Amino acid sequence: MNEKYYEIVVEEHHHDLRLDKFLSLTTPLSRTRIQDLLKNNAIRVEPLKPFDANTKAKTNERYFVTVPAATEADPQPQDIPLDVLFEDEHLLVLNKPTDFVVHPAPGHYDGTLVNALLHHCGTSLSGIGGVKRPGIIHRLDKDTSGILVVAKTDAAHHGLSQQFHDREEQLTKIYWAIVLGRPYPTSGMIDAPIGRHPKDRQKMAVIPNGKSAQTSYKVLKVFTSSKDPQSQISLVECQLHTGRTHQIRVHLQHIGIPVIGDEVYGKKPKKGLWPEDIYVFPRQALHAYSLSFMHPVLLKQLSFQAPLASDMEQLLEAFT
Repeated sequence: MNEKYYEIVVEEHHHDLRLDKFLSLTTPLSRTRIQDLLKNNAIRVEPLKPFDANTKAKTNERYFVTVPAATEADPQPQDIPLDVLFEDEHLLVLNKPTDFVVHPAPGHYDGTLVNALLHHCGTSLSGIGGVKRPGIIHRLDKDTSGILVVAKTDAAHHGLSQQFHDREEQLTKIYWAIVLGRPYPTSGMIDAPIGRHPKDRQKMAVIPNGKSAQTSYKVLKVFTSSKDPQSQISLVECQLHTGRTHQIRVHLQHIGIPVIGDEVYGKKPKKGLWPEDIYVFPRQALHAYSLSFMHPVLLKQLSFQAPLASDMEQLLEAFT
């Protein structure tokens, strides 16, 4: 891909804005990308003056931004099938299966979603942050299935990231979870701050000085054990209003209905009350069911649903 050039004149309503903010508003580049270009002397100004990210833009100044050709990503493309729900030149939406790592990491250097996307997208990737790579806007845990949106261009990455960060009205994320127990009331809002667990830094927890976190929920279906009418399992729909790490799993545990199969925040159901399927379920029974957002380039609302993962369907069938 060739270099890109942007020429921007500061208008009066942008006077005195920080330079990195001004350029992120007037180009399809993120603030982080602008800061990187400034460090690499890829931006110049007329009339000439010293400047950096903190410099205030002044009316009638003219900025010239050079975006170098995207370099090849380190992860290698791999031909791994993807369940693509939507794709255009700017982004794609897919249904992620369970047991599928999103990013290469120690222990998972290949066979990841990023490897699959590099192969699938090929030359249609125009570079995120100067590298030919897909822009992962939000993450799903390896063992969480369902809808994921991926940016193919800087403009899409910038626009989508802003929606997810600001939790704009157009953005709706809905999950389905199979949980141990039944919440009372059967619908409501969990408003409980989340932060690092005070004793186990690998876990999250509801703590007084955590970050604000809100999850609304409603029960879709309840199953009662034939051997104990006090023992119940529920299919619950959750909508995220914030985006904290492990938010749904932590919040559902907090109100006493942990996600089945969750090795970190869950608990095992009492033996002998349920079909064997529940005791050997290999992952947290959590599925990203629905996602709605504003297309960051075409500016039209998009909505998608991903059918419940087959293993969760089979688990529900075992209760009937």
